[in-house]
This record gives sequence, structure tokens and C-alpha cells, in this order.
Amino acid sequence: MKRFRLRRWNERRLSEMPVWVLLLFVAAVGLQVGIATLRPPPRAAAVDLPMPPSVPTLRVLALGDPIPLGQALALYLQAFDNQPGVSIPFAALDYTRVQAWLGSVLELDPVGQYPLLMASHLYAQVLQHPDKQREMSEFIYREFLKDPNRRWPSLAHVAIMAKHRLHDLPLALRYADAIRDRVRGAGVPSWARQMHIFLREDMGEVETAKVLLGGLLASGTITDPHELRFLTQRLQEMETAEKSSKSSK
Repeated sequence: MKRFRLRRWNERRLSEMPVWVLLLFVAAVGLQVGIATLRPPPRAAAVDLPMPPSVPTLRVLALGDPIPLGQALALYLQAFDNQPGVSIPFAALDYTRVQAWLGSVLELDPVGQYPLLMASHLYAQVLQHPDKQREMSEFIYREFLKDPNRRWPSLAHVAIMAKHRLHDLPLALRYADAIRDRVRGAGVPSWARQMHIFLREDMGEVETAKVLLGGLLASGTITDPHELRFLTQRLQEMETAEKSSKSSK
């Protein structure tokens, strides 16, 4: 009974309100709706990639166990292009800062390969941005020099990219020569060690390629019969092509 009386009292009170108050209330509601309708929809704004904390600071934060922190930083960097409401192309990132993050992760976990995989397979693959591809390739080269026996796969990858995407054979040869000269560990596949020979052939340095390939065959380091047969056939093809080129002149 009390609820009924209270409701009836509220209804009476509303009906007893002056007309001008009701009109003012309706106008206020209409104005608020109009403003909300005319207001442009909110836009997500991309946040710039900041510089990472200094490596000494990161080591303090790691509390004596830097590898998990390095992995977390790598995941943070990899996910940075997907921000709430916006997706940032890799090419739009500041590559100086990207390199700083990747370098910091490598400082925390020098044995880990994931930062170099990110560099070679993500950030070095931005199409129509050869300057950024070169920038990231040089980063990989510098990091390769610090630990060639572990980091050669990423350099081999960008050497192939330099040949086929950048169409820069001298750059590809520079990376291939570095693998030949600096990698001493076992388990490096023959194609990586021999890349510099065939790049010289592609550059028209057939005589040099023949000498290098002939020396490789004569060294006795090639023991696999299939590989030995393949390289011998390539040497014969080089010699045949060179003879044909000379006879046609």
C-alpha cells in the first residue's frame, strides 16, 4: 500500500510540474542527443615506439635472471604493431628504436636467436622500403660479427634477400663473404659456405668463381657424393659457358 501511495504521489508531483520546466527538460535532453550525434566518432591514435630502458637498468629489473625479461621484451616489440583500435605497418615504425629494442634483447640473452629471426623475417621484409630493408640487414650483419657461429642463419637469409629483392649483388656478396671468412663452427650447410662462389658467377666474375669452386673441390672437404657431383657439374657448366662466350665474340 505504501509503494502504491508513493508512486501515485510521484505521478501527481510530475503532473503538477509547470509546463515550462517540462519543456526545458525536453530541450536539454534533445540538445544532449544532438551533440552526441554531431560529435565525430573517437579515433584510435597510434602510440610511437619508445626507446627501451638502458641495458644496465634492464639487468637490475631482471633480478639476476635476464632471459625471461628478454623474452618478454621481444614479445612486447613483436606485438607493438597491433595497438587497441589500430594496426601499425612495420614500415611506419622508427627502425632506430626497433634496433635498440632488438639489441637490448640480445644483450639480455646473447644465445637466443629470436631477435635476429624477427629482424630478418619481419622487419627486413617490408616491401617497397629498400632503405629500411638495408638498415635492418646492416643491423643483422653487425650482430652477426659478435657471434658468427650462432648467428650466421640470419645473415644468410638477408644475403638471399639482398640478391632477390634488393637486386644488390655486391651487398649479398659482402654478407656471403663474411659467412665464409668468419664462421668456423660445425654443422653449417654447404650452400651457406658456397654462396659466395655462385654470387660471383652471377656478378660475371666467372673466372674467380671457377678458381674458388675448383679449389673447394680439390681441398677434399666435400665428401658427400651427391654434393660432389653437383659442384663438379656446376664447374663444368661454368667452363662451357665461358668457352661459348669467348667463341661468340
